[in-house]
Amino acid sequence: MPVELTPTQALGLWHAVSLELVRVDSRDLTLRQVAVLLEIYLVPPPHTVRGLAATLGVTKPVITRALDTMGALGLVDRVRDERDRRNVIIKRTVEGALYLEKLGDLVINQGRKL
Repeated sequence: MPVELTPTQALGLWHAVSLELVRVDSRDLTLRQVAVLLEIYLVPPPHTVRGLAATLGVTKPVITRALDTMGALGLVDRVRDERDRRNVIIKRTVEGALYLEKLGDLVINQGRKL
């Protein structure tokens, strides 16, 4: 069932979620990094740097920098594609799945407060 929000309510929810995320999680991901992470976890794999760049409308170096940060945090992993060694496949991690599960719970909890 779709949720009906006014623009002000939607922004209020985004604001509340952002504030709470800053309070409870020290990783401090950028909006771009969160978008990349959501793409990796919500859209079926495989995911490549080239594919993520095309989907987000950015360059491959932009995706590489985001993946470097998220990889250092354990949220994603990169492995060479065995079929085509030029490609790098982006893999999900348990830590990344837990991060997004907590983010989803945070959105639900803040949404209930509207």
